[in-house]
Amino acid sequence: MGLGASRFWWPTGLIDELVDRGFHVVAYDQRDAGQSTHFPGRRQAHPLLALLRREAPAYRAEDLTDDAIAVLDALGWNRAHLFGHSMGGLVAQRIAIRHPHRVLTLTSSSAVPSDVKGLAVVRYVRLGTVARFTRLRHPRTPEGELALALTVARILAPGRNIGEDDIREFVRNEAAHQVASFRDDKAQSRQIGAKWHGGSLARITVPTLVLHGEDDPLLRTAAGRDTAVLIPGARLRTMPGVGHFLTRDAWARYAAQIRALADTPSTA
Repeated sequence: MGLGASRFWWPTGLIDELVDRGFHVVAYDQRDAGQSTHFPGRRQAHPLLALLRREAPAYRAEDLTDDAIAVLDALGWNRAHLFGHSMGGLVAQRIAIRHPHRVLTLTSSSAVPSDVKGLAVVRYVRLGTVARFTRLRHPRTPEGELALALTVARILAPGRNIGEDDIREFVRNEAAHQVASFRDDKAQSRQIGAKWHGGSLARITVPTLVLHGEDDPLLRTAAGRDTAVLIPGARLRTMPGVGHFLTRDAWARYAAQIRALADTPSTA
């Protein structure tokens, strides 16, 4: 899942759509999110500013990819179809570069291209949306967590009719496991500031699909377009009516696209 988000932000309905199409689905928390290890705090900085830091990071971007491989090892899976959304899509791209023999297919959703470094990433970001996030203030109460999640979802899916029922499951699951997404700016800074030295997107050889919502208010569709251009043979699908938060009307469409990619003859 994306920057600062726990695995619980994968909608159950989307997982059900994937299961109905024959997949076994496993979601995990990236380091510094959810129930995974949170690293010692460093000086406070906005996550975007972490892109400029020259000091030694808490960990490398390569470590984020190796974490996913550790999950595969724990499951006893030699290879898997990867699906990552937002920052998770960026990590999935890098897994396919660093561990190609562990990847059947790659689906990168609403993510920036891995080859872009530092503040060059900002050209893909809609800064007005980022500014709205910096102004969010909600108390750390059950009601406050629900209100925060609802606000985030509505910002990321403009024009969609999102109510409390659409996000209540995320909040309930996080509360049950004593985690909360989007609260820790320092953790987000560590995630986004992790430096990558593992090679370019041109090294990806597995069948690749790049998905990007045409109504994404956070990342411009150019991010998806450029990612697809940089990965040899990648398919680009821009999704009408889809924002950065995947609402229920997108679930079947996304699952169908991922199934079609998995059915590519070379990966069957």
